[in-house]
Order: sequence, then structure tokens, then C-alpha cells
Amino acid sequence: MSISKLNCNTTPAVLVKRERRKSARPAELLAAALELFVEKGFAATRAEEVAKLAGVSKGTLFLYFASKEELFKAVVRENISGRFTEWNAEFETFQGSTADMLRYCITAWWERIGSTKASGITKLMMSEAGNFPELAAFYEHEVIQPGHQLIQRVLQRGVDRGEFQPIDMKYGVYIVLAPMMFLAMWKHSLGSCAASAELVPEEYIAVQIETILHGLCTAQPPHPPSPENPAP
Repeated sequence: MSISKLNCNTTPAVLVKRERRKSARPAELLAAALELFVEKGFAATRAEEVAKLAGVSKGTLFLYFASKEELFKAVVRENISGRFTEWNAEFETFQGSTADMLRYCITAWWERIGSTKASGITKLMMSEAGNFPELAAFYEHEVIQPGHQLIQRVLQRGVDRGEFQPIDMKYGVYIVLAPMMFLAMWKHSLGSCAASAELVPEEYIAVQIETILHGLCTAQPPHPPSPENPAP
């Protein structure tokens, strides 16, 4: 049977299926790359492994991404940096106190990023940035700087509204980031071990938030007396 006859007999349904498969490939490649980057690190992940996991050839991968570095950048944009527009929009429309906003920001981060594979990118960058300065500069520009700016906006909102004490914003950002980074590192290291079962992320976050707010807020509402310690 000739090639031309085969092509003529290709049904519209088959063509549609092929087009759908082609359009799905970038997403499949990004998902496979995230899986392997988080599991093995950037240096140890090979392009052919990503392609195999995604069910395509290595050549197909390079049709969409020019190099492994470009693939990594696309993974970061897909899972983290591409979401800053959405997060800044939420800042603009948030109704409520800045304490509530900070609670929302940290818990939402855990639900959307921290508890997912995407948080493994943080661990990857901390361990491999020194070996890949171009990727480190990219991550600084695409993730770290926008992240710091967003947290500074939250803290400055509290100061401007008289809800938070004035602080050095440069270092105030790290007060908020520290527990988030700890959880990201913990999840992709000791968090996978039974020995760390006592740490419940949601409970840890709740304690960290209230501790941070205790230091930031200009006035703390009095705690109601407990039955064991009645008010005098």
C-alpha cells in the first residue's frame, strides 16, 4: 500500500487525536521534567530520561525546548514564577486585616506550592546554584526578587495601616520566608522519613504564623483566661 493511499485513508478522528497528542506534549514534558529534577537534581537529570518518561523521543523534546537549561526555566515558570501575576492580583483585592492576609499568604503557599513537587525546586536551587550560575541568576530574577517584593508589600501594608510595627523590610522578608523554606527543605528530605511523622505541616505553619504576628502586631488582643488560670 502506498504512502499516499495511507494518508488519504487517515480519518478526521485520527487527525484530531494526533493534534491533541501534539498539543499535550509540552505539558507532559514539563511534568516529567519536574518529576526528575526534583528526584535526581538538575545535573543528574538527562534529557533522554525526561523524554522517555513523557513518552516521546529525545528529538521531540528538543523541538519544544532548545536545551536542558531552557527546559528547567520552563518548569520554573510553569510551576512558580508564572503565578506571580495571579498572586499580586489577590493582594490588590484582599479584604481584611494584614494579619489575616499574612495567614492567607503562607497557608495558600503551602497548599499551592509547598505541599507539591514544585517546592522541590527550592531544595534543588539551594544545593546546585553554585554549579549553575546562569540558572541561579534566572531563579533570582524570576522567583526570589518577585517573591521578596510581594512579601514586602504585605508587610508594608500592615505598617501603613498601623497594624504592624515598622521594621527593616530587607530582613523582615526573611522572617516570613524562613518557615516556608524550612518546610520546602523538610518535605524533600526528612519529611519522607517515618522519623519526621511528628511534624504536621499545617500545625507547624499555624504556630509559626502566630509567633511572627506576635512580634509584628502593634497591639495584641488579651487571651481569654483559661479555667486553670482564672483572671484575678
